[in-house]
Amino acid sequence: MVKVGEYNLLKVIRMVDFGVYLDDGGEGILLPKRFVPTATAIGDELKVFVYHDGEDRIIATTQQPKGVLGDIVKMRAVNVTQQGAFLDMGLMKDIFVPTSKQVNGMRTNGDYLVKIYLDEQTGRIAATEKLEPYLSNEELTVKELEVVDLIVYRRTDIGYVCIINNQHTGVIHFNEIYRNIQVGDKFIGFIKKIYPESKDKDDRFRIDVAAGKPGYNRVEDEAEKILRLLEENNGYLPYHDKSLPDDIYDYFGMSKKTFKMTIGNLYRQRKITFEPAGIKLSAND
Repeated sequence: MVKVGEYNLLKVIRMVDFGVYLDDGGEGILLPKRFVPTATAIGDELKVFVYHDGEDRIIATTQQPKGVLGDIVKMRAVNVTQQGAFLDMGLMKDIFVPTSKQVNGMRTNGDYLVKIYLDEQTGRIAATEKLEPYLSNEELTVKELEVVDLIVYRRTDIGYVCIINNQHTGVIHFNEIYRNIQVGDKFIGFIKKIYPESKDKDDRFRIDVAAGKPGYNRVEDEAEKILRLLEENNGYLPYHDKSLPDDIYDYFGMSKKTFKMTIGNLYRQRKITFEPAGIKLSAND
């Protein structure tokens, strides 16, 4: 069965002057000529995104949308009407956000965090800015130290609320943030702490999250960055364990604590040496 709003792997069943038709179990779905890969032949299987075009016909494209059904993504409003707003999702047709699905109204050229859903009445994909009904911390699908996908949702007095795996919410505290972030940013993080013993008034678990990966996996990622920067700068960088935290963050995008731990590991692995005013790649590295 063809799934609207998602990627589908479909077989070419016939070719016409204006494109090819893909197998949907019926008359076929058109993939317009401009999106047909070179040398495509009958019987080939193509990965396509399926949605409704401006004339409400199901159509296929090899373009990559900014999100698929179920995704939460940030998109820009390109047109606003009394009925709703149209957001640029990277396709020939924009995605519609009904006025009833907006929080404070949308304006042209504004960026908005929305969830892509399937409208039950029309069968078309649409978007909503009202995310809360889709997020719940009552039944968790994550555990402590698990690596997850994070989306910055909103700022609070203690940090930023982040959406976890498009399902839950957690807080990344200000003292865990080592780079500039804004609503809609996506990055890898991990579950730092879950509080099962003290649920809040809505009977939900509270979750703390952090950016990057936990433990030594996180240090290994930062080590690769430091080694790369050393190689790009002739094997030497004027930073060390006495450098100012702000200087380290501005250049490496990491906290001083992480930097010190990482260069300590690299030194013990004999990949770098410590110089009076910086760090240097080892001669045998």
